[in-house]
Amino acid sequence: MKRNLPRVLLAGTGSGCGKTTVTCAVLQALCDRGLKTGAFKCGPDYIDPMFHSRIIGAKSANLDLFFLENNTARYLLAKNGAGCDVSVIEGVMGYYDGLGLTSTRASSFAVAQTTGTPAVLVVNAKGASLSVLAVIEGFLRFREESGIRGVILNQCAASTYESLVPAITEHFGGRIRPLGFLPKMPDCALESRHLGLVTAAEVADLKGKMARLARQAETSLDLDGLLALADEAPALDCLPVELPHFSRPVRIAVARDKAFCFYYEDSLEALTEMGAQLVPFSPLDDAALPENIQGLYLGGGYPELYAETLAANRTMLESVREALGKNLPCIAECGGFMYLTQAIGAHPMAGVLPGKCFDNGKLTRFGYVTLTAKKDNLLCAAGEQIRGHEFHHWDAEETGADFIAEKLSGKRWDCVFATDTLYAGYPHFHFYANPGFAVRFYQACLKEKAL
Repeated sequence: MKRNLPRVLLAGTGSGCGKTTVTCAVLQALCDRGLKTGAFKCGPDYIDPMFHSRIIGAKSANLDLFFLENNTARYLLAKNGAGCDVSVIEGVMGYYDGLGLTSTRASSFAVAQTTGTPAVLVVNAKGASLSVLAVIEGFLRFREESGIRGVILNQCAASTYESLVPAITEHFGGRIRPLGFLPKMPDCALESRHLGLVTAAEVADLKGKMARLARQAETSLDLDGLLALADEAPALDCLPVELPHFSRPVRIAVARDKAFCFYYEDSLEALTEMGAQLVPFSPLDDAALPENIQGLYLGGGYPELYAETLAANRTMLESVREALGKNLPCIAECGGFMYLTQAIGAHPMAGVLPGKCFDNGKLTRFGYVTLTAKKDNLLCAAGEQIRGHEFHHWDAEETGADFIAEKLSGKRWDCVFATDTLYAGYPHFHFYANPGFAVRFYQACLKEKAL
C-alpha cells in the first residue's frame, strides 16, 4: 500500500545536543496550532515517547531498525501516522550512530533512508559561530545522500542566528534550509537520571514548560518551513503486517504506574488487535491484581526507586505470588522481572524467583541482543529467536538460563527464567520483532481462560 504521510525527522549531532527539547517544542507548537500530529522515536528508548504522548494526547511509537524489518518500520509509521496532518520523528544519539561503533545500521540516518523522511539536523550552537557551518558540512558530506534538508540551532542567541542564516544560505547554495533556533531556556530543562531523562510524570510543571517551549518555537523556529519540508516527503510504500484476530477475548493485566511504565505501545496494541482487553493496574497503589484476568504483563521502569512502597504493599505481592503459583501466563521484563525476585536491595518483593537484586553502579550488559530459546516456553519453541535490548544499572544474583543472549560482538550469556507460563528476565523485546511471540502469549491466555 502507498500512503501520503507528511513527515520530518529531527536528528542530532550527538546525545545532549537538545533534540528532545527541540522535538517537544515543535510538537507542542504544532498541536497548539490545532494540527493533528503524530510522534515517533528512533531506537529503543521508552522515556522520550512519554513526553511526546503527553503533548500530542496519543501514543508515540518507536521505529527501531534492529527490532523491526524495513517493511515493518514503514508499516508502523504509516499505521500510526494515518490521519495526521504531520508526523515528527525524533532521532536517537547522533544522526549516523548505529549498531556498534562504526556502523550506521539502525541509526536515525537509516530510519530516514528506509522511510524516505526528510531530516533536520539539530546543532548545539553554544559557544560557536562560523564553526556551526563546519559541523553541518561534515554531516552533509559524510554520506553521499545524507537526507538532511534543514538545520535548527539550539542554545543559540538571536543575533548569532541572524548572522549565520545568510552564511548558511550562501555556503550551501540552498541544499539545506535554516529552520530557526532555540535560545538557552534553563527554565525548560528536563532532568536526567541513570536511565536517561526522568519520566514525563515526574517533571514538575511539565505543562508549563511545554507551553513556554511552544511559544518560543512560534517566535524563533520556522514552523511553516518545517511543515513545507514534511509535505515534500514521498508517499510511504509498505505491505501490511497481519496479526490473527481471535474470536474469544482475554483480559490481560498490565502494570502501569510510576514504577512500571516502560512499554512499547505497539506491542500492547498488537495484543488488543488480536482481541485482548488490557486492564491497567498499579503494583504501588492497588491492593490486588484485577479480577478475572487470564494474563499478566509486568513491564520495565524504576521499581528500585519505589522499592520501599512496593514492599509495603503486601496484599499486592501476595496476589501476584498466588496468581503465578497457579500458572497465570506472565511476561516480566527488566523492572517487572526484578519485582518477581526475592528482594530489590533490602526490600522484599514477590519472591516468585530466586535471588535478590542489587545496584551494580553502572550500565550492565547494555545494548541490543538476539535472544534464542533453549527450550519450549510461554512465548516460543526451542531455537526460535527475537531481538531485544538491555538497559539497566541494577543486576540480579540469578538472571535465569532458559534463553541465550548474543550481542553483535559475539559475546553470549544465559538469561531469562522461562516456563510454559512465564517469561521473566532483563531483556526487553518488541512484539513486532517476532509477532509469533505475541500470538503464543495470547494462546496461553486463552488456555488459562478455558480452565
